[in-house]
Amino acid sequence: MAGAAHCSLQAKRLLLDPKFEGYKLSLEPLACYQLGLDAAVAEVQLRDDQYTLDHMRAFGMYNYLHLDSWYQDNVYYVDQFGRIMNLSVTLDTALQKPREVFRLPTDLTACDNRLCASMHFSSSTWVTLSDGTGRLYLIKSGKRGSSASEKWEIVFNEELGSPFIIAHSVSFVKCDAHSLAVLLLRIEKDELDTKGSGFHVTLEWVTVAERKEGDQRYEIVKRRVLQGKSVPHYAAIEPNGDGLMIVSHKAFTFMQNESDKLEENDDAKVSNEKKDPLYYWQQTEDDVTITVHLPPDITKDDIKIRFSPDNICVILKDQPPLMEGKLYSSVDHESCTWIIREDKSLEISLIKKNEGSRWPELIIGDTRGEFIMDSSQCSEIAESLMHLTSEVMNPNPEKENPPCNAQELEECDAFLEDGASLCRFDGDTLKVTHIINLGSNQYLFSVVVNPREMPCFCLRHDVDALLWQPHSDQPENMWEHIATFNALGYVQASKQDKKFMACAPDYSYAALCECLRRVFIYRQPTPLATVLYNRKEGRQVGQVAKQLVATLEASDPILGFQATSERLFVLTTKTLFLIKVNSGN
Repeated sequence: MAGAAHCSLQAKRLLLDPKFEGYKLSLEPLACYQLGLDAAVAEVQLRDDQYTLDHMRAFGMYNYLHLDSWYQDNVYYVDQFGRIMNLSVTLDTALQKPREVFRLPTDLTACDNRLCASMHFSSSTWVTLSDGTGRLYLIKSGKRGSSASEKWEIVFNEELGSPFIIAHSVSFVKCDAHSLAVLLLRIEKDELDTKGSGFHVTLEWVTVAERKEGDQRYEIVKRRVLQGKSVPHYAAIEPNGDGLMIVSHKAFTFMQNESDKLEENDDAKVSNEKKDPLYYWQQTEDDVTITVHLPPDITKDDIKIRFSPDNICVILKDQPPLMEGKLYSSVDHESCTWIIREDKSLEISLIKKNEGSRWPELIIGDTRGEFIMDSSQCSEIAESLMHLTSEVMNPNPEKENPPCNAQELEECDAFLEDGASLCRFDGDTLKVTHIINLGSNQYLFSVVVNPREMPCFCLRHDVDALLWQPHSDQPENMWEHIATFNALGYVQASKQDKKFMACAPDYSYAALCECLRRVFIYRQPTPLATVLYNRKEGRQVGQVAKQLVATLEASDPILGFQATSERLFVLTTKTLFLIKVNSGN
């Protein structure tokens, strides 16, 4: 990941509410409808050899209910007879029974090591489907959600090795040929892993394209495999098929074939040869000094340096820029100077605009220089960090600001995993181009807001839950903060039995369900129709956020959970529940 740009997520302050007072439990009744299923959902129990936490996350906590985001309130599931069943809702009081739209050609019970059947809606007319035995189907569905025009037709099917589930898929046109890219997830035995779980996770990125002969037949044109040591929280292909984004606790890397390995080894030999830094730089509280060793034939007239408040550009003798880029912080560009010293070195002086600030790097993302720190600066830094270290554990807890210790944290502030990262992989180079260290920003769930864009992901930021929309075509704004669910990060942490989380595509509410029966709904704050006072603080309350709780009349565990702008769909083994959350416009 040496060449990757290290980025950060920028929250929008206007979407944050520092004065949020919490959720008020509302006893308003929720309309709940239930439909009995003709046949049970095709649930696949974990086998004895699927004993790791990754197996539980990928397969044991699988969401068996599939929301078709291209059409409103349209859900699908697979029953035990291998039938793809659909429920399309227009009116809650006139619900139809789920109807069969397709039947898997294979006998699901014949495969001993099968996984659950999975599907993904690549476009408004294309579906990718797996039967759980290792076979991939590409389906041309027609316009879905209406029995008149929906007709599922197999366009491509092929055995792709060991069983997998479909993590994501996209449909796009490139070079005048229609293509589908599919992401397949597997957990495989790892004989070399003697100290860990004994398994590794693979993501296979398969591209299937229409043949050039024009006979409307499809064939696999590319297969690439990534490998990691944890099930990704989020994995999605960019809409144009050019890249891939993954949120995971442990890093993923592309597995290469032998010819690629030989090329990379040659590159590695070249890069391993020790190179001298291109430039050296020092700093004080007021300025930054850069030193560049010049070739013998360079004169003063050959040097061109451009200063601006935030950038620098150094060009020698009409060659490509020697140094160019955005400075770590602003400078007083009119006071910046440069000279050629007697030892034929170029010395550049930058005057800091913000005096006293310490720069961790000179040019953002440029690692070709070396920072030289003098002894007085080393002593100053060591002294400033002295209060963080002690030979005694919590030496003086009675003083005004005692050191923080783990006992001060509440149980719901503790994360199971720290150090998750978000990586963007380039489809051509197979290298990481962008990386974000998520740290304690715990991953919560993903949701499709716009089916033509990548799925959004929701992360905990402090006590809130922030929703982020990836934009693969906007390098300067690749991850946009689009919505906030106040205090949801804190609230969900206290729900120890939670199984699934979701939110409405219009952000009007977030919801979570437990393994059995209970569903919690958290509405966004809305203005009050009546006057309400906070007696403790003696001020008027302008708006209130409501929490609602629904208890399902079911003894079977919840297997699927999906949210639309109006409804929640909850699937158990033999029943599909609809909870009306918002009334339609």
